Parts: sequence; C-alpha cells; structure tokens
Amino acid sequence: MEKKDLLAKTDTGTQRPRLGVFKFASCDGCQLSILNLEDELLALGQALDIAYFPEASSTMDSGPYELALVEGSITTEEDVHRIRFVREQAKVLITIGACATAGGIQALRNWVDVESFKQVVYPSPDYIQSLKTSTPISEHVHVDFELWGCPIDKGQLLRVITDLLAGVQPRLPVESVCLECKRRGNVCVMVAKGLACLGPVTRAGCGAICPSMGRDCYGCFGPTEGDRKGPGLPPNTASLASHFHDGLQLIPVEVLRRFRGINGYAVPFREESNAWEQR
Repeated sequence: MEKKDLLAKTDTGTQRPRLGVFKFASCDGCQLSILNLEDELLALGQALDIAYFPEASSTMDSGPYELALVEGSITTEEDVHRIRFVREQAKVLITIGACATAGGIQALRNWVDVESFKQVVYPSPDYIQSLKTSTPISEHVHVDFELWGCPIDKGQLLRVITDLLAGVQPRLPVESVCLECKRRGNVCVMVAKGLACLGPVTRAGCGAICPSMGRDCYGCFGPTEGDRKGPGLPPNTASLASHFHDGLQLIPVEVLRRFRGINGYAVPFREESNAWEQR
C-alpha cells in the first residue's frame, strides 16, 4: 500500500486529517503515551482533527478517518467485528504497543486451557464470552505500520505521524537493543553480570532503558524481524537461548519463560519458547 501523501491532505484539500484512536484488550498505557506528548500534543491537535479518542475526550465523532491508532489485542468475537469496521473507516491504520502488535501479555492464554480458567475464576463462567486466544490486530486486518513497545515510545509515534503528514515514508528502527546500549556507552549486562538479556534479539526503540539501569532486557519492543536485511534481522533466538542454557546455566523452563513474556506470541519468540517446551 502506498503511504506517501496519505495524510498530506484530505479529499477537500482544506480540512485537517481526521484521527481516531481505538482501544481493544489492553491496559491503556499506549494511549497514555499519546497524552504524555504534552507540549507536542498541542501541535498535534493543530495538525490533526482528533475526532475520536475516548481516553481523552467525550466528543466521539464517527468516521471515516485519515489515520487510526489502534491499541490492544483481539480477545472476543465482538473485537473481531469491531476491528474490521475500524479498518473500513481508516485510510491508514497503525497498531500501537505490544498488545496490538503481538497479542500482549494476555497472549499467555494461548498456551493454556482458557475454559478451565473460567471455571476456577468466575462463579458464572457461562457469562464470559471470550476467544481461546489473544491475537494481534494484523491477524485480522491489514495493518499499515506497527509501533512496538510496552508502552510505545512517544517520540517514535510523533516521528511517524510527522512523516505521514509531510508525505514522507516513515522509517522505524530495525536494529537490536544492543546497538542502543553501545550508543549510550553501557556495559553489557549479559557479559558483565551474567544476566539473561533479550537485547540481542529485541528491536530498538526504548533507548535501552533496562540495561542502562543495570537490568536485563525483557523484550518489550518485540523481536527484530522483517523482510528487509539489516542489523539484527532476523533475530538469532536459537543461539541466544543456547547461551542462556549452556553459558548462564538456566534450566529449560527458565529459558522458555524468557521468551514467553510481554511479546511472547510474536513469531520468533513463540517458536523459540515452543522449542524449549519439548526439552
């Protein structure tokens, strides 16, 4: 799909492009990242007509929208129908955050029997209408851009929207967190402290927050993956998992848990955790 000039002007050429922000199964953290733009949010409001954003305003205008930001995963039949409607109403659809891009932490349900959980947790499980899986938006509709993170980086979101408004093809990071660590002058926590860090297989975007604090990366920005060739693509999860096991002495279930986290249902992490489940 051609992205150039999609938001540069509307059909009339005079009105501001209309923005809709939509929530599915999530914690609202990525929507709060939009509000945390603070001063930049004022400029964004001048460049875009924020027509639908229940988190921020009681004014909720119907579509169509030039741009839709979608947070959250698909966990009910109602969600399936609603995301299709959102896609029909949006010229450009961007998923924001781990829930929308990989199913989120709630995708841990995809490896267990959800019906048994319902029986244990709820006094009337028949009233709970949910799917057996939590899936990313891209499994149900076409997605134009994906912004990873838990939550997303507000600066990255601002750059993508600014590029679209200017008619420029947005460019998102493809390299791993390790490069961000090098840029910040961090000592490698896996080498120096023996921590099971996912930085080598996790895409950049967070600014290496955890390693900068002496902690290991938990893969919040998802695996480095894509069709393009570049640093960190594709992620060598097998080599890293072997080092966790052989070099850092993690038992198989601990290796599995490292990959089965916030973005555990993303394909490279999912396949690696599944492989260690058999050990």
